[in-house]
Amino acid sequence: MISAPFHAGERALQAQTGWRDRMEAAGPRVIRDYMPDQHREFFAQLPFLVVGSLDASLQPWASALAAPAGFAHSPDPTHLRIDALPAAGDPLAGQLAQGASLGLLGIEPHTRRRNRMNGTVESLDAAGFMVEVQQSFGNCPRYIQAREPVFAAARNNAAAPPLQRLETLDLAAQRLIGSADTLFIATAYPEEAAAGDDADARSHGVDVSHRGGLPGFVRVDEGGVLTVPDFNGNRFFNTLGNLVAHPRAGLLFVDFDSGELLHVAATAEIVLDGSELARFEGAERLLRLHVEHALRRPAALPLRWGDAELSPHLAGTGRWARQ
Repeated sequence: MISAPFHAGERALQAQTGWRDRMEAAGPRVIRDYMPDQHREFFAQLPFLVVGSLDASLQPWASALAAPAGFAHSPDPTHLRIDALPAAGDPLAGQLAQGASLGLLGIEPHTRRRNRMNGTVESLDAAGFMVEVQQSFGNCPRYIQAREPVFAAARNNAAAPPLQRLETLDLAAQRLIGSADTLFIATAYPEEAAAGDDADARSHGVDVSHRGGLPGFVRVDEGGVLTVPDFNGNRFFNTLGNLVAHPRAGLLFVDFDSGELLHVAATAEIVLDGSELARFEGAERLLRLHVEHALRRPAALPLRWGDAELSPHLAGTGRWARQ
């Protein structure tokens, strides 16, 4: 049991929304310092993982690792072994070192299951790395679009398309983001933000989460500003609580047809009220992200997905009205 699983940023939003007392009681029951057998078995059946990391400038990044099912496996309840390494150009490649804090999201879109695990790299070798569990907990299936992955055909020794560094979002990036129904977001509560916080040290570190909505739920405005509605969730406020304390985020957008990955570094602000919020049905808050730069990695993910079945929970959410 983790007696105080929520840090100051998470507690602040829980209090602001009237959920602090209930989360104080519920948190220690559902956020563990080990992986239950159900989670251990779940990670072992996945062909990909989403990984959050933190670079030397304290910028979070979201990445994805993929390999045949079984590449992630748990030798015991406090460890997860991952037999895969990031490719050159993946932001994770620069952060993967012994002692590094990582956020891991296991998600199976076609069954709408997802589980989270945050931890630290205990060891690293030529085949992969071992993560020691700090926090392990499940997430509800709401807002996940059902799509099933398959591995793409081999490329016959063709060289991978080159990495593209973007100082601003070009038209192709804007189109991918503007049509997305899914994104992944990495945030962090680094030690530098935790001075004086009496939360359990296992609440520190990196987290990575999923966000879903109707296609186009991420609004792309001029100047590289993205606005994302925040819908009703588990009230943990892991992502937004991190952003209260450390307002920087790493976004990952996936082109499910081509395997292209778009990594976006941004600074963040949370919009809690106002006319703009009222105009988006189902949103309880808005997350406004100011893009700093991005990385495009064509065909980086060896998985392809078919058409998505949108979550039925999206029926109560709206669309951005173009002014």
